[in-house]
Amino acid sequence: MRSREAYLAARVLDALLREDYGGLASRVTRTKHGVGMLLADGRWVRLTPGALYQDFVVAADERLGLEQVLETLVEVCAPEDAEGVAAFFEECVAALAALELHDEHGGSASSYEMLAASVDHPVYPTSRARVGLSEAELLAYAPEFGPSFELRWAAVPRRALAPGSAARLPDGVAPDLPVGDDKTLFPVHPLTVDEVRKIDGVRLLDEAAVTVRPTLSMRTVEVSPRLHLKLPLPISTLGARNRRSIKAGTLADGARAELLLRELADPGVVLADEQTWAHAGHEHLAWMARRLPEGKIVPVAALGAPGVLGELGDVLPGYLRLLLRWNVRLFVRYGVALEAHQQNLGLLFHGDGLKLLVKDNDGLLASPSRLRAAGVEAPAFADERMLNDDPHALADVFVTITLHLASAAVAFGALPHDRAAALLRDTLADALDEYGDDPMARLLRARTLDAARLTGKSMITAGTLVSKERSGARDVNKFYGTSGPNYLRRA
Repeated sequence: MRSREAYLAARVLDALLREDYGGLASRVTRTKHGVGMLLADGRWVRLTPGALYQDFVVAADERLGLEQVLETLVEVCAPEDAEGVAAFFEECVAALAALELHDEHGGSASSYEMLAASVDHPVYPTSRARVGLSEAELLAYAPEFGPSFELRWAAVPRRALAPGSAARLPDGVAPDLPVGDDKTLFPVHPLTVDEVRKIDGVRLLDEAAVTVRPTLSMRTVEVSPRLHLKLPLPISTLGARNRRSIKAGTLADGARAELLLRELADPGVVLADEQTWAHAGHEHLAWMARRLPEGKIVPVAALGAPGVLGELGDVLPGYLRLLLRWNVRLFVRYGVALEAHQQNLGLLFHGDGLKLLVKDNDGLLASPSRLRAAGVEAPAFADERMLNDDPHALADVFVTITLHLASAAVAFGALPHDRAAALLRDTLADALDEYGDDPMARLLRARTLDAARLTGKSMITAGTLVSKERSGARDVNKFYGTSGPNYLRRA
């Protein structure tokens, strides 16, 4: 059996068990041979205690076939989920092809973004999947292969620009291409060309110009070390419903969120400048210019790549202090929880100092009443889901994003379990101790340090397997319902 197939099959079964899709966790039994479960083909799979996020995972020495796992998924799925299950099959096939392609062509990483792209998502098993892209397209545009390519360009009527849109791109970005006084240039990712051709009133230019490199996000490309462009892509990642196009209002909300966070930032926190953007009323006609500060930037996702933490020195405790101190303050004082996971955070080295770099803020959750009580005006977000006065909804985001993805995935990947747990526990406790008996601090302590179990997200369930109508998810990125052992508690 192919080693990558066994690796992916185990990750898929782990995720299905964690989310208990179709009651799969009820198949876990204990026998004289240990803990395990039966697959649809009669195979007994041995399980071991899960260190993070869930109770049991596939034992390291088990070698499963992807077909065995997917047949079991079919056996437990509801008939109403047939379309979602078929979509997940496609994700699995695409993820396996991408993993094997990377083994064949990945080579040595030439940047931290490329290194970060070579690290799989901590909990979403098919994170490499870009369904619908060919091998040639992956090699040409996926960040793990380190390619460079030229952007395409479209002439867009100025009258189509959404309120708040920039009239033109930053200096030095747009090529010298004639479009006429009543039109403006929009950059177009080569993968989005066919979609842009379909848009009435928009003219796709023949010329390609401006060489870029993909970042970890793939839809965000590097024009220069201090300037990135975020562009729509006609694909989904981390779930079939996680489209990488850009909806109207998203860029404006991100800019509003950035200004809020600038007002609330700690001295050790730096916000990327994401105030310059344009949208032309179509999900495939948009761009955002991200200006980055001076200094060496290492995406937090890259810390999971072999050798990176060793190369950077003893930065993990400092990173966790910056991260948890600020996020605890945002939560307790202002009722703000960030969707700043390992892809949206960076370590910024400038001189001898370390700071936390934060970007892509359009997924945060903020409590209008808590902000008002602190004398801060709540932003007028177009996406009303970003405003929520329920402190437990805020805690769900803190636990699943700040704690699980931005903290635990890094710490437990770098240190032995006991040391990682102690470092996280002590750092979070120190951050909470500053606020004593504040009700929000007590709530966050109850949901983290003192909790018997920690909540988790059902990412496959909401993102691909189950329709929004059946799941009830308002936001597929904030859909919970699973939990795992509290890795912060002392043994």
